[in-house]
Amino acid sequence: MKAQRWTLLPYPDTEQVNVLANAINVRPAIAAILLQRGITDFEQARTFFVPLLEGLHDPFLMKDMKEAVERLTNAVNRNEKILVYGDYDVDGTTAVALMYSFISSFYPNVDYYIPDRYKEGYGISSQGVHYAHEQGFSLIIALDCGIKSIDKVGLAHTFGIDFIICDHHLPGETIPDAVAVLDPKRNDCGYPFKELCGCGVGFKLVQAFCESQGWSAQQALQYLDLVAISIAADIVPVNGENRILSHHGLFALNHSPRRPGLKALLEHAAIKRELSVGDLVFTIAPRINAAGRITSGREAVSLLVATDAADAREISRRIDDNNSIRKDLDKSITSEALDMIAGSVSWQQAKTTVVYHEDWNKGVVGIVASRLTETYYRPTIVLTRSGDKVAGSARSVRGYDVYRAIEACSVHLEQFGGHKYAAGLTLLPENIDLFREAFELEVCASITEELLQPEIIIDAALDFDQISMKFSTVLNRMSPFGPENMQPVFRADNVRDAGFAKRVGENHLKCLLYQENDPAVRFDAIGFKLDRFLPLLKSGKPFSIAYSIEQNVWNEQVALQLVIKDIKEVKN
Repeated sequence: MKAQRWTLLPYPDTEQVNVLANAINVRPAIAAILLQRGITDFEQARTFFVPLLEGLHDPFLMKDMKEAVERLTNAVNRNEKILVYGDYDVDGTTAVALMYSFISSFYPNVDYYIPDRYKEGYGISSQGVHYAHEQGFSLIIALDCGIKSIDKVGLAHTFGIDFIICDHHLPGETIPDAVAVLDPKRNDCGYPFKELCGCGVGFKLVQAFCESQGWSAQQALQYLDLVAISIAADIVPVNGENRILSHHGLFALNHSPRRPGLKALLEHAAIKRELSVGDLVFTIAPRINAAGRITSGREAVSLLVATDAADAREISRRIDDNNSIRKDLDKSITSEALDMIAGSVSWQQAKTTVVYHEDWNKGVVGIVASRLTETYYRPTIVLTRSGDKVAGSARSVRGYDVYRAIEACSVHLEQFGGHKYAAGLTLLPENIDLFREAFELEVCASITEELLQPEIIIDAALDFDQISMKFSTVLNRMSPFGPENMQPVFRADNVRDAGFAKRVGENHLKCLLYQENDPAVRFDAIGFKLDRFLPLLKSGKPFSIAYSIEQNVWNEQVALQLVIKDIKEVKN
């Protein structure tokens, strides 16, 4: 694992810090962090700390929204069969659950379709369109996919089937000839917020439809729990409209959970505390994803739309079993991939990772790509056999657009799509080596050495004597955390262990820390996967830490705990 570089954000203008601190009655350290995040006055701070639903944008500002609402209205009025179609990952399945639950609450002639990861692959499939035709569906609402499905939309036209596309991926040069294409990333779309997830775009359609019918806003807002899960899982920026949606969705999950499927998931995950974004990312999302990775994403939707508690518990049990299988596959395939890289000097020295094995499970290659990125910290693609083709997932490092790099090598590909930091691709087996070479050359030409070293962004230097429960509580009010609003990270120097450092679990570090200038102020600390620093702590030498602050609940007692992100030895 590469050493991490620490980047301390510049401290804002002192006068600005003091003015904002006085205006909102917080410590200067808090005001400085807010200023770093673009919050400069009382009103901006108020809307940041108290995200109001009134801050949501008018859904009709999105291009084609009027056409989408009219087509859905006509389908209902004419008693047409409506098919809700979505991808098999968390964003897709939550979006399908949202749209299906909403439409079925007032209209019975609706069903949903999730493509098979192994037989159909990502996005709109010919098989799915043929299924819609055979079953008599005349309208397909596609969620979290479709923006590049020009030929599939054309195929649907030959059957007299219309499409409404709700997507958030980058469009190609041509927009599909659908009745409506809702995608804030369209160049010709003036929607004010561009970073909605697929489920979020689906929510805007629901919001617009309710408004067109004169229905209560609550008809749409009751689905924000699903939107919050999708925002967390899809790693979209948690600012702007996403912050409002995530905040209220998390509140609903914690204070008025209504979905039996999510209650069952929480029971299996044994989460009894208040949910955070981290819980959604690392506990809930992997379980929802496991259905599509191991069996079928349709089972995840069945869980999310379940109305009977007993049924939900049984589906959740199966999904939990799938998650255990997923973990085993993830571990074994990651080990095999690491061995492959270790066996090639040229692969170790490269600036990219592109590994392939025809027997790897297609459902976990994205997870494995993330694991390899953690180890080698460079743009990574993991490929496996998929029928007569090869399919895979790409992951990137902070600051590097892997989608654009893949696009530059697309002459060797059959299909690709995705985001700046994650993408999917399909190619022919005979093109693997050609693509690997082209991808390496493209990345070498466009990435900097700095981007190939992992980075910790540090908001401020903060000594232990400035930490209090009140300070931590104000920090927590900055949540939900995520891209563009990460949990604040601090730096402390001249730190020592009080003599209690030990390894816990497989590779975690547990210790009691203080600073040389004030030994009386001590905090328990945990460093996940940082047991390699145990000899340094036991040596008695001073060191620096990058850390965040959390409130740890144990036996109904709340205590502050430092979560160590990295440790640096003080060099004489």
